[in-house]
Amino acid sequence: MAATTRSAALKIDWANLGTKLGLKGSTAQALASFKKRNDDARRKVMLLSEQPQKIDFAHYRSALKNSAVIDDIEKQFSAFQPKKYDVQRQLKAIDAFEAQAVKSAEATKGKVDAELQDLEKTLKNIETARPFEDLTVDEVVAARPDIDERVTQLVSKGRWQVPGYKEKFGDLSLL
Repeated sequence: MAATTRSAALKIDWANLGTKLGLKGSTAQALASFKKRNDDARRKVMLLSEQPQKIDFAHYRSALKNSAVIDDIEKQFSAFQPKKYDVQRQLKAIDAFEAQAVKSAEATKGKVDAELQDLEKTLKNIETARPFEDLTVDEVVAARPDIDERVTQLVSKGRWQVPGYKEKFGDLSLL
């Protein structure tokens, strides 16, 4: 299985993976970080696999005067058993993180799809709308009742002035 995993990791096109999947932001950074950790681990495994696996205690006995120290080290080395770790907890945490990431991606996709539909609806509304010059006052008031309320308020206070009216038609108060 390890050989299969190694060959699968080597077959991934890391340079184009982010662009093919359309990854951006923190997801692209996490992918780059994972690739770096993967490369570092692969390099360490290669270096360690090239190192000699067997210790020549006879060589050390002949080189050193105190062979009792070498005997003690050899005894401790042969008695050494690497500690075994249960990685199921970490694997469960990774699976939970992956599930949360998938759920978050699906929620984001849903929001983006809803916003896209809303924008398409708005675009269609803009494209099919009549020009502003062809609208009647009643149609504008029906679409935006707050405009009618604001106009009524300004007229009642005597502050009603149409922006740009004096520039276009002149000031009639002089007549």
